[in-house]
Amino acid sequence: MVKHLPPAVKHLLTLRNPEAWPSPSIGKLHGVFNRTLNEAKQRNAENGWLVLSTCTLLTTNRPSSVGHLYRFVTRSDPNLLESRKSLAEVVYKAALMREAALKSVIFVGVPRTILSLTGLKDALEEDVYAALRKNSIREATPQTIEATVARGQALWNSIYQPHAVKLYNKLGDLHPDFIKFIIQAYGTVLSPLPRGDLEQGNLTRALGSVVGIATLRAEGRVGPQLISHVFGLLKARNEENLNDEDKYLSSDEGTEWVVRTIDEIVDAVTSEEASLAKGKL
Repeated sequence: MVKHLPPAVKHLLTLRNPEAWPSPSIGKLHGVFNRTLNEAKQRNAENGWLVLSTCTLLTTNRPSSVGHLYRFVTRSDPNLLESRKSLAEVVYKAALMREAALKSVIFVGVPRTILSLTGLKDALEEDVYAALRKNSIREATPQTIEATVARGQALWNSIYQPHAVKLYNKLGDLHPDFIKFIIQAYGTVLSPLPRGDLEQGNLTRALGSVVGIATLRAEGRVGPQLISHVFGLLKARNEENLNDEDKYLSSDEGTEWVVRTIDEIVDAVTSEEASLAKGKL
């Protein structure tokens, strides 16, 4: 059994900035939250704003900022616990953030998702955490796998038509298991859960595309994938029984607002990082 890292390896692991980025100053963070949330309220797009904010902070690797976002949206004064809103409203927002973070794993991977889910959980009050779902509803079993794959394939088609078959085959050519994994991941994690609003924190088809756009835009340099998921949001307007917010988010104007808002948050939270980089030149 190996109980300790070799000293040389331990030292190496301290190099090349292994820690997540710290949160920007609370003043700067609250400033961009206030500006962008006010715009979201004018558009009746507060759920979309909360989803894209969560995923943007997760992707820029500011896990403590996710905790600050939770306090910002659940309290009249983020610094005062006694200003917290009703338990039902707080649990709703916490569940929405948690689900958005989970879906981010499809686009930016496990490590950052772990860090930001931890940042969120550390910020939750005991009664809020106690009210969140504890049982897994995504476990693959012989009884559920066919429905999961069908759900994933349906989402794939919804996002990528009229090129869904061509892209499916192209990714299958890269590795025979790759496309199968993606379809199963879409069905398990990215697609809306079957019970709709009855499922705590469930994200609509449009909000799932907001997750994809926020993570890929904040990640940068993945243009083809970003374009695909922007199209995915625009195509969400064709879904049945859209609520008013999803109608706006999937409109041309709403999709533009989503991208611009992500950019504003990225610029705000990474400005100190950019200043440090310039200082080293």
